[in-house]
Amino acid sequence: MFYLFIFCPFCFKWWVSFFVCALVFGVSYGEVRYVLPEEMKRGSVIGNVALDLGLQASELQARRARVVAEGTNDEHQYVSLNQNKGHIVVNERIDREILCAKKSPCSFTLEIVLEDPLELFAITIEIQDVNDHAPVFPKNEINLEISESTSAGTVFLLDSAVDPDVGTNSLQAYSLKGNEHFVLKQHTRADGSKYPEMVLQSNLDREKQSEHMLILTAVDGGEPQKSGTVKIHVSVLDTIDNMTIQILYLELLLNIPNLNMGNYTHSKDLWLFIEFRLLYPAQAIISK
Repeated sequence: MFYLFIFCPFCFKWWVSFFVCALVFGVSYGEVRYVLPEEMKRGSVIGNVALDLGLQASELQARRARVVAEGTNDEHQYVSLNQNKGHIVVNERIDREILCAKKSPCSFTLEIVLEDPLELFAITIEIQDVNDHAPVFPKNEINLEISESTSAGTVFLLDSAVDPDVGTNSLQAYSLKGNEHFVLKQHTRADGSKYPEMVLQSNLDREKQSEHMLILTAVDGGEPQKSGTVKIHVSVLDTIDNMTIQILYLELLLNIPNLNMGNYTHSKDLWLFIEFRLLYPAQAIISK
């Protein structure tokens, strides 16, 4: 045969290809898929892999069965193999948001390797989202200053809430309570995320009400439903607050002698002082 390889290079290549194919196709393959919710306790049974692969549980130990994980963080060993019972079990808590973020579906693959003879079985584990997060706003309170001269129909963009859950468990809707001057509009971005806008539907009057408190609520679609809230504090500015500081400065000079302008650094402070001056003229005179 040695002489055959020398005088027939083609035959040599054919024999090499034959042995390689024999080795490759001599390995048995199989595949199983499991679906489980996230956050299952350590030790929870995912499935009877021996039964699902048509093996005896005793074979796993005799053939030195082991798990080789793929597509997961190297720091985590999410599942393990119970050789005695033939079960795939949860080895550590699986947080879907950490594993896949917003990716859907969320899954990872592992292989069961058996020896004598060598067999490889692919196991795909899909992690289903559970409603374990409530929508959260970036701040506890939103502060807005709105002039009473602001026209009805003016739109104010509000902070969006964040919910790391996916699907129906993610943020679904916003609602606004606490005031008849404002209405809520909800919009959806190209990626499916939602954001709120507040629209002024009737004019504000500072003399009637100088401040307004509203509550913006974000809710998800899970069972049970979870929600998050943020306070909206609206300060109504008088129309005169839009006047220039020079005009206010002139008015003060004409009416209040010995006034130290360093005490007033904001036009709103100056206007409030003018109101105080008109009501209590004797007490409004300040000297330094």
